[in-house]
Amino acid sequence: MDLGEATYRATRAFPDDEKFGLRMQLRRAAVSVASNIAEGHGRINRREYARFVLIARGSLKEAETQILIAQRLSYLNADDATLLSSLVTRVNQLLTGLKRRLRQ
Repeated sequence: MDLGEATYRATRAFPDDEKFGLRMQLRRAAVSVASNIAEGHGRINRREYARFVLIARGSLKEAETQILIAQRLSYLNADDATLLSSLVTRVNQLLTGLKRRLRQ
């Protein structure tokens, strides 16, 4: 959820012509990470939960790519880019641990 919140804050400064472009794609991908984890947690068994963790990881990689594109286009300032990148790294670590735990 921290990634989703930070993403919304950081993308407020994107150009107006990105309102329905990269800004929305990045926001959706970041929010999708937490949403998929929550949806998986609500499933009946661990196997389904693990599947949603993998979907969350895909959304995380999508967000990571979009962050890099936003950096290259100078839509993100250095502080926001650093924060989002560090959150992506941390969430990736958490997802890896959760996936491992669900396999036990």
